[in-house]
Amino acid sequence: MGPDMNRRKFLRYAAASAGAFTIVPRHVLGGAGHIAPSEKITFAYIGCGTQGLTEMVGMLAMPELQIVAVCDPNKDSNDYVEWGKDSVRRTIAAGLGKPEWRQGNKGVPGGREVAREIVEMYYANKTASDKFKGCTSYADFRELLETEKDVDVVKVMTPDHLHATIAIAAMRKGKHVLMHKPLANRVHEARLVIETARKTKVATHFLPASSGDQVRLAADWIKDGAIGTL
Repeated sequence: MGPDMNRRKFLRYAAASAGAFTIVPRHVLGGAGHIAPSEKITFAYIGCGTQGLTEMVGMLAMPELQIVAVCDPNKDSNDYVEWGKDSVRRTIAAGLGKPEWRQGNKGVPGGREVAREIVEMYYANKTASDKFKGCTSYADFRELLETEKDVDVVKVMTPDHLHATIAIAAMRKGKHVLMHKPLANRVHEARLVIETARKTKVATHFLPASSGDQVRLAADWIKDGAIGTL
């Protein structure tokens, strides 16, 4: 019997024993529709700009995940870009269930302290506590990787030129990596990312912009000589 099975059996036994004396909340030990904290996948979120924060809202709603750390060199500002007026703020506010969140602020919110605020507000709402303090913010991804020893997965949502550097550093620390497109800005760096994933044997997942059909079509045209010899 593996250690995970032993742990689950122990938790069930402990819960049954404790039930004779007190009532244990389901969110502590798990149960139908609930996942115990010890079973959650812990996430570090690196890159807290427009796309990063927009995607974070959906991840917070996943019960099997727990975001425990965020990272961005920018602390808190309102000078990010967006695709529709007030779209970023409204997306975050809707995810938090707080339509008034930062309403009236000029510009587009972003930065590590904004991300931490979002994470802690969301989890505080879910645990019926306004004192939830379970997310640490970092300005430097290297400090995060050195400090957050128990993080399972790193999600890379930084500007493109940092994707390879951060992904490789995380994999070398034994962290699984979820990366937004592209793998890198240079072919050599992309190959290093792939080689590092193979060597470290961590789980990786790449988030492409599309299925790639248009890219493959353009590549076929080039191979057929549509624009001459490159």
